[in-house]
Amino acid sequence: MKAVQISLNSIEKVKAFVNEIAKFDSDFDLVSGRYVIDAKSIMGIFSLDLSKPITLNIHADDNAEVLEAIAPYIVE
Repeated sequence: MKAVQISLNSIEKVKAFVNEIAKFDSDFDLVSGRYVIDAKSIMGIFSLDLSKPITLNIHADDNAEVLEAIAPYIVE
């Protein structure tokens, strides 16, 4: 598993992010405080506080391909 911080601070970013990770068969979790939701769920994402970066847990064998696809959303 790999964890990265991402920023989804607009509706357009959320839609584009979900479209990108939906292409992968792996599981993705978004963690914000004590909440953990499926990162492929648009409704779930909108239930989180998107004003600050959130943690994305990637459960994939090939992290490099996933990280390349979500690069625009990653914050350092």
